[in-house]
Amino acid sequence: RNRVDEAHSHREKRDELNGSVQSTKDERDEMNRSASELFKGVGNKKKEPGSKKEKPISALEKEIESLEFRQQTEVLTGGTERKLIEKIADLKEKCSEKKKELEQDREVGEKKRQAEHSRREASALHREMIRLADEAQLEHNKMIECYRMADQVRNEADEIHAKFIHAQELADFHHEWFIKVQKKLRKMDKKDESSRQSVREAARKEAKKEGEEIYERFKKGQALGTEDLMKLQKAGLL
Repeated sequence: RNRVDEAHSHREKRDELNGSVQSTKDERDEMNRSASELFKGVGNKKKEPGSKKEKPISALEKEIESLEFRQQTEVLTGGTERKLIEKIADLKEKCSEKKKELEQDREVGEKKRQAEHSRREASALHREMIRLADEAQLEHNKMIECYRMADQVRNEADEIHAKFIHAQELADFHHEWFIKVQKKLRKMDKKDESSRQSVREAARKEAKKEGEEIYERFKKGQALGTEDLMKLQKAGLL
């Protein structure tokens, strides 16, 4: 019974661990999906080899400021001023694009960090899932062993019980045989006693008859010997 209870305990632990394995697996899969989605949004913005080095935003802003100051302080011809205005507009557009790219790079970097974090979390959850699965398998093995031992004990108990029943049946058989023999012996004793009584009665009658014959001879005057006297005494005639 104790082995069966122990097996039930291991089974409960195994089922609990299997539930944890499943929930951990679900978390891991969710983390992997999240990482995959984040990595999809990450663009590999690498400059091509030999591409022209672009000015940083600070340099563009400084150049725009310088050109605007020139526009405001210098007397320019119509054509020169128009070209200056176009150049300022072009620089401002480039500066705006650079700022957008920089912001996108920040967003991409953040997504990449989040994706890598999700991947690390997924790996940690995977390791935890493996650990829980190993523990669940261990509890399962212990459960099987307990059931095996319980079956062995039960089989041994059944064997012992069968031997006990067999011994009890033999004891009952021998007891019945003893009773029968005892009854037969009692009957035989009664028969023997009856036979002995019959023999004694026959002997007594024979002795009496013989004694009466001797007594008749005595009454007729015949001499009696010692043996005759003993027979008379045995017959109860003296």
